[in-house]
Amino acid sequence: MHMILDALWRAVTDCLRGRVIAWSLFPLLLVAGMAALVGVFWWDAAAASVQAWLEAASWLQWLWGLMGQGTASASAVAAAVLLVLVISPVMVMVALAIVAVVMTPQMVALVAERRFPQLQRKQGAGWVGSALWALGSTAMALLALVLSMPLWLVPPLVLVLPPLIWGWLTYRVMAFDALAEHASPAERQTVLATHRYRLLLMGVVCGYLGAAPSLVWASGVVFAAAFWVLIPVAVWIYALVLAFSSLWFAHYGLAALHSLREHAALDAGQVAPPADARP
Repeated sequence: MHMILDALWRAVTDCLRGRVIAWSLFPLLLVAGMAALVGVFWWDAAAASVQAWLEAASWLQWLWGLMGQGTASASAVAAAVLLVLVISPVMVMVALAIVAVVMTPQMVALVAERRFPQLQRKQGAGWVGSALWALGSTAMALLALVLSMPLWLVPPLVLVLPPLIWGWLTYRVMAFDALAEHASPAERQTVLATHRYRLLLMGVVCGYLGAAPSLVWASGVVFAAAFWVLIPVAVWIYALVLAFSSLWFAHYGLAALHSLREHAALDAGQVAPPADARP
């Protein structure tokens, strides 16, 4: 637990650094850029198509008549709301995926240069290896989610199984990325096997933290007037959680790797014969 708590407070402290805060704002810029592109090249045609589809629904015309709303004005507003609800999650997921790929190496580099500048980089896995590992782990996590869905009907399990699965996925991906550049394949396997349950605990905690932005997102859908304020806040919190998770796993993983190499060097020194006894 000492290593977990030590890495935890170091990650929290690093989250206050200007570089990390700047990276957490990066997805907001990406979302704004994508929204501008959608508005310029796609919005008008999409809104007109959705509005025409809504106006063709006779039951909606009857409903708007009961509400005293004109068909054209009501369908225009409904079309805009539907497009926002459909497009916003896609833009956010794309932005966060890009940030996840770019941010995690930056967070590992930050920890390495400030805390472990002398730690040898053995280049145990490149970005291709990390991507394949992430894709394989994600596929297994999604399969586990699908197979476990019937158990979600049992009230206690719905609060336990999804966080465990997402925690396992977080631990698999974050721990691998934290060690990818510095550890050899053998060292990475040793660290992951030795610290499996502690890393899983960290992943579950990060999984629960990742649920907080979803509450903000849901509030933005319920309180439509605050949609354009709450959704950027949710995106920023997502990015901060991602940065914190990357930093936490980087501090823990590199510290575990450093300890592993120290013990290996100590063991090698203990078994080596004294200088005057060598032939």
